[in-house]
Formats: sequence, C-alpha cells, structure tokens
Amino acid sequence: MRGRTRKAEESEVDLTPMLDIVFILLIFFIVTATFIKENAIDLTPPPPAPPDQPVDPKPTILIRISEDSLISVNGRLSDVGSVQANIERLIAETPESAVLVQAHPRAKNRLVIMVVDQARSVVESSVGFTIDQS
Repeated sequence: MRGRTRKAEESEVDLTPMLDIVFILLIFFIVTATFIKENAIDLTPPPPAPPDQPVDPKPTILIRISEDSLISVNGRLSDVGSVQANIERLIAETPESAVLVQAHPRAKNRLVIMVVDQARSVVESSVGFTIDQS
C-alpha cells in the first residue's frame, strides 16, 4: 500500500512555472501590439433641417463615376489627375458650392476613393457621396 501512495505523490507536476510563463507572454503581446487607427470615409447624413426654416439649396458640383471608370465633373469628361483642378476652377467661380460624388455601384473602389480624397482636399466640409441608381 505504501508503495502506491508514494508513487502518486512523486508524479504530481507543478504548474506554477508554466502559468508564470503564460502570463509573461500575455503581457509581452499586449505591450508590443500596435493599435492602428483606421481612417474611413464619413458617410453619416447631415441632420435634418428644422421644418420652420426654408431650405436654401447650395449650388452643387456633380462628379459622376460611371461603371466604365469614366469621370465627369459637371458633365465634362475628366481624368483622375485633373479632378482636383476642375473642382478648384468651379469653386473659384462659385465659392459656396458643395461637391457631390455620384458613383456607379460597379465603379472601382480605388477610383472612387481617389476622387473623394481630391474633392476633400479642395472643399473639406461640403463633400457628399451617393450611389448612381441608373
């Protein structure tokens, strides 16, 4: 009988060092983890206007992006590099203008983001985004 109890006592494994190592690794990974803040396009709609005040629409610069990646600024065909110059020219003519980017659902996302970035570099606060339903 005594031999069996002694063998059971000898076979126990002390888990304390293993738990210490696990906690040290956990702390290491938490400390070394980098937290990246991702920038996203703000697509929240503006708050509705109060019903008692008349809505005065702003002149709008419409940038359309077609399914075939064709870009038009107020009806004039343009390439990606000259979108910013076209917006600056139209803003110089009517400074209170807002910019509306209307993209087809099958347009390339990279192209849409580039156009929105160029529009925001000219007019930061009044750039809208919509999807072309046609």
